[in-house]
Amino acid sequence: MIGGYIPGPHGFDSLIVGYYRGNDLMYVARVRNGLVPASRRQVFEKIRPLVSPTMPFVNLPDTHKSRWGDELTAEKMKECVWLRPVAVARIGFLEWTDGNRLRHSKFVGLREDKDALGVVKEQS
Repeated sequence: MIGGYIPGPHGFDSLIVGYYRGNDLMYVARVRNGLVPASRRQVFEKIRPLVSPTMPFVNLPDTHKSRWGDELTAEKMKECVWLRPVAVARIGFLEWTDGNRLRHSKFVGLREDKDALGVVKEQS
């Protein structure tokens, strides 16, 4: 689920994504990789009408330090634009971290075929 973005060139710098655990939207990553200018513009056109004053994630701000310094702290959250979480993205990644975050995430594309509430953490 796309629950927000950080503004930047071509509309946004990175997408803020998560999955549903019951009715709670859980933050898992900020995604920049895999987005070229053309796909950024395409995604931005899709998400621009979804802007919301409410932050949709129940587990933000991050309270534990990330090894790579990419945690989404309260300070970094001031830059974020929040969205109604209805847009579904396909995100590739290497693995889940111990902190329940995606490692080496990459945008693959938007999904029109998946219901928003159907986006859950898949168990391997």
